[in-house]
Amino acid sequence: MSEPINELRSRIDALDAELLKLLNQRAQLAREIGRLKNGAVYRPEREAQVLRRLKQLNGGPLSAEVVERLFVEIISACRALEQPLTVAYLGPEGTFSEESAIKRFGSSAERMPCPSIDEVFRAVESRHAHYGVVPVENSTEGAVGRTLDLLLQTPLKVCGEIMLQVHQTLLFNGDSLAEVKRVYSHPQSFAQCQQWLASNLRHAERVTAPSNAEAARLASGEPGAAAIASRRAGSRFQLKVFVENIEDDPRNTTRFLVIGPEDAGISGNDKTSLVMSATNRPGAMRDLLEPFARRQIDLTRLESRPSRTGLWEYVFYVDIKGHREEPQVATALAEVGEKASLLKILGSYPCARD
Repeated sequence: MSEPINELRSRIDALDAELLKLLNQRAQLAREIGRLKNGAVYRPEREAQVLRRLKQLNGGPLSAEVVERLFVEIISACRALEQPLTVAYLGPEGTFSEESAIKRFGSSAERMPCPSIDEVFRAVESRHAHYGVVPVENSTEGAVGRTLDLLLQTPLKVCGEIMLQVHQTLLFNGDSLAEVKRVYSHPQSFAQCQQWLASNLRHAERVTAPSNAEAARLASGEPGAAAIASRRAGSRFQLKVFVENIEDDPRNTTRFLVIGPEDAGISGNDKTSLVMSATNRPGAMRDLLEPFARRQIDLTRLESRPSRTGLWEYVFYVDIKGHREEPQVATALAEVGEKASLLKILGSYPCARD
């Protein structure tokens, strides 16, 4: 048995050496591109095209998910040779926001934890960070209102989206659930785990924290305290993974947006986000949506939000399939602009890689 194994290991060693050589050749080409081009180092549309093509070429046995994760890290390391990127996110370390930032930008990007969503926007607007990652909606609990409000106010553009399947974990250093006297977590995580908590920790006090990572930090220093957070937060604050996947819906997913100084170019599979307002008359909203329907442009999201400019006045956040520079979409947006009392294009960007 040892002879065939040794032969296979020798072939693996040779392949590893070849892979290393090819990776450095790729890194050198990326560095040369960085010297030649002007402007942004991060090109969301180009990255989406590269990953899409590699997944189509993949013949296994590696899954498409593994291939993407590997190449996100390769692209991240090569991009860092051109110019290190700083990405702001809702911190502290160990939050799902950090996890989504790593999923999109890889480990080679410098991560900047911020205490609030407002601070993430402020960090990017002030150029202390190149990009920001903010939660915008959850499949169980709906929209994140503060993100929507700031998108309307900011000059920043949406240049990407990230879909992160969120698995909630009970972190606790004790020996039994009966020992848990208090549970810390973010309000959204509590809402996502209501049934499990009612069945298993009805006796425990629930204390809200500004983030899941902060919940883990608080629980780590208090006997009898547990936290609902990510595995990453548990590792960060030396808390034991006591029960995994306690979310009520196993498909629980949070959508994050990438914000930056400009939106993305056309990738071939894009989405455009906008916010608009209709005049207060019968049929006004129908008239705003009709240009999309007539051109068979899919609406993937429609969310109302108080406008804060008057009582019972609303703005509508809309996501459509297609890039704003594509002729059909551009024509529809121009027509909507003529009818709307407010129209702001938040950005066009590649559709998320699930």
